[in-house]
Amino acid sequence: MTGSQGISRRQVLTIAAGAAGASVTGAAAVIGTSTPAQAAKASQQAVKYQDTPKGEQRCDNCVHFEAPSACKIVDGTVAAQGWCMVYAKKPA
Repeated sequence: MTGSQGISRRQVLTIAAGAAGASVTGAAAVIGTSTPAQAAKASQQAVKYQDTPKGEQRCDNCVHFEAPSACKIVDGTVAAQGWCMVYAKKPA
């Protein structure tokens, strides 16, 4: 674990992998919990969220973004023009 953040980098990456290719049940099994994957969202601090883009990378063109201001992986409100380290570009 990473101290008071409550979620490790490995867990963040596991959640990201689960959200990208597994069912909610499968993702829950991968992270070792019986609760839905949504309940295991990472904190904004843990994924280094910022409310500004990183070049062309921004939340509104990420596969995890849920309009108007949510994310499948990151807890809390996210800006469409934000960015974090679990960014994954939407397929063309």
